[in-house]
Amino acid sequence: MTARTTRRTTAARSRLAVVGSIAVAGALILTGCGDQTDSNTEGTGSKSAAPLADKLPQAIRDKGVIKVGSDIAYAPVEFKDDSGKTVGIDPDLAAAMGKQLGVTFQFENGTFDSLITGLRSKRYDIAMSAMTDTKDRQEGIDSDTGKKVGEGVDFVDYFTAGVSIYTQKGKNTDIKTWSDLCGKKIVVQRGTVSEDLAKAEAKKCSGGKTITIEAFDNDQQAQTRLRAGGAAAGSSDFPVAAYAVKTSGGGNDFQLVGEQVEAAPYGIAVAKNNTQLRDALQAALDAIIDNGEYDKIIKKWGVEDGAVKEATINGGK
Repeated sequence: MTARTTRRTTAARSRLAVVGSIAVAGALILTGCGDQTDSNTEGTGSKSAAPLADKLPQAIRDKGVIKVGSDIAYAPVEFKDDSGKTVGIDPDLAAAMGKQLGVTFQFENGTFDSLITGLRSKRYDIAMSAMTDTKDRQEGIDSDTGKKVGEGVDFVDYFTAGVSIYTQKGKNTDIKTWSDLCGKKIVVQRGTVSEDLAKAEAKKCSGGKTITIEAFDNDQQAQTRLRAGGAAAGSSDFPVAAYAVKTSGGGNDFQLVGEQVEAAPYGIAVAKNNTQLRDALQAALDAIIDNGEYDKIIKKWGVEDGAVKEATINGGK
């Protein structure tokens, strides 16, 4: 799924501690990811009558569509399968929520670090892309400079995850923690918690060492660089790192190292002035949690330990 700060508490894009394995079998083990520069306007959901339709703003009810900004290159949260269809945890949850609201969630592809800007410019109605709910994002603070750059957004929290490090299988076995990266190179997706953590750790390195950080527009590019031996390690949110370890090269390319860190909630981002849409999304998420659809989707993708029990507004710290 796009910036974060030096700490997950002021970071941008991550999820809660998901300690279960990514058990995606059969047809669900899908390769592929969308080009970050291309737009995907594939819809999910139903426009038929629905129990929570009257909670939506009238303009969205009239359109029958919620436009979703998403970095569709972050398997298994959102990615494209071999046929080019957008699949993953977020699209499945959106489709289930769409049934409750009577609208289609239309996913449009973009780079992660541009999603909030797209939300501000009203290109999207929401951003749903494994985005960490943080105070900085809620308040419109640039996590690098500490300066206010916008009015901020509200989040409807729907999942939780931590950040993991992974290496080429059988190589760099001395890397177990973030401090072990001093003197080495790491690849990450630009604007992520992983990048922020690497920057923070680099400042702690001693003995003239530092961490060389190479950041890419999407996680697939970072994985490609690591697979080719262009870095000692990579880092992503745990579900994504675990999925890459399980699927890349038939499970022979990468290995997870160390423990997850910086557990935090994923949130659906909504403009501050769009409280009606925010509250409708919260109601829809609570409805699919209550009726069991949420748990079925989370189990389907093997990430049960990241499940939430209720939809929360701005639960990030």
